[in-house]
Amino acid sequence: MAFSDPPVRPLSWTARLEHGFVRVNQALIILLMASMAVLVFANVVMRYVFNQSIFWVEEFTQIQMIWVAYLGAGLALREGRHVAVDMLQDALPAPIRRAIRGFIALATALFLLTLTVLGVQIAEFTWNQETPAMGLPAGLPYLGIPLGAAAMLLHLLLFWRQFIAREFVQVDDIGGDGEEAHA
Repeated sequence: MAFSDPPVRPLSWTARLEHGFVRVNQALIILLMASMAVLVFANVVMRYVFNQSIFWVEEFTQIQMIWVAYLGAGLALREGRHVAVDMLQDALPAPIRRAIRGFIALATALFLLTLTVLGVQIAEFTWNQETPAMGLPAGLPYLGIPLGAAAMLLHLLLFWRQFIAREFVQVDDIGGDGEEAHA
């Protein structure tokens, strides 16, 4: 008697939306990091082979690094990769531990919401200034802060229950086969 695989349930529209959001987040980070690597490599070749430098590469890759850090924070949150001291909560009974995790999730959400609002304000405030090398709006690097904080807040809201239960997931497993694989 042969056993067949269990039927794969179709993804709900929310699961498909979450899957798409995670994939777009990953794609942005991959594109930013790949272009950083290409630009830095090209600049090194130009400097040591042709004794010339591409004057805007350093400034542009610094802006990209800020965006990578802030956009990557939400994905790191999903996988439980942020620094946490959880020794105390591990020693507590499960209901109290769950309440503390709920408080942590709420405090984190409020912080990210505040960071989003204040980040938009600083980006607006600096937008009319220019960066030294490229003449880009100086608010461009600062814009990575509210967008990254908003993305991290959305990640947190989408996996709120798993965050409280400390059931972190590998982002590659989100929506892959109809179910999430928990780490």
